[in-house]
Amino acid sequence: MKYQICVSGAASGQTVQASHQLAFDLGVAIAKAGKTLLTGATVGLPWFAAQGAFSVKDRMGVSVGFSPASSFREHVTVYKLPTVEFDYINFTGMAYVGRNVHLVRSSDAVITVGGRMGSLHEFVTAIESRKVIGVLLGSGGLADYIPTLIQNIESIGLDAKDIIYDTNPQRLVGKVIKALDIRYADFKHDGTDNGINIKNRDEDFG
Repeated sequence: MKYQICVSGAASGQTVQASHQLAFDLGVAIAKAGKTLLTGATVGLPWFAAQGAFSVKDRMGVSVGFSPASSFREHVTVYKLPTVEFDYINFTGMAYVGRNVHLVRSSDAVITVGGRMGSLHEFVTAIESRKVIGVLLGSGGLADYIPTLIQNIESIGLDAKDIIYDTNPQRLVGKVIKALDIRYADFKHDGTDNGINIKNRDEDFG
């Protein structure tokens, strides 16, 4: 299945300087696996992940950005965000807070690399939305504090052992995909809409 995997991370700050290659490698791994990379269509670590995905030759994966802006013009002139590394940009018009929720809710899994308060918002949204969660340890910022947060702050419905940790981007993506395969093991879709004839279905609705 072509899972949608979100990479969440800091747009600026120390973790961008320290962990930009790790974010790039996450994007490469997701694209090479033929999955869809989702990011906040922003700068910093998510941008490096998008660059990584976009750099893969003959890639099967897709890079999709969720912008806080309501249009291409606003995305570029007001928010001053990148455009080149995305196959498609969803202009949410929800500003950053609303964009974060829409991004996470549209994802099958969320991977945190580095990160600041915005990434914390996305991480908590992923928990509350029961998403598969991966954390790239050693990338600094939020990512390295998550084990402590989980140990000390109770979250209803969260089993700490279900959060996937690794220090290697490729291994982490592989583990996340394996967890998604298990979650979707009962779901079969061969691209034919379960055999339903789309033309006939349209006729049913007039």
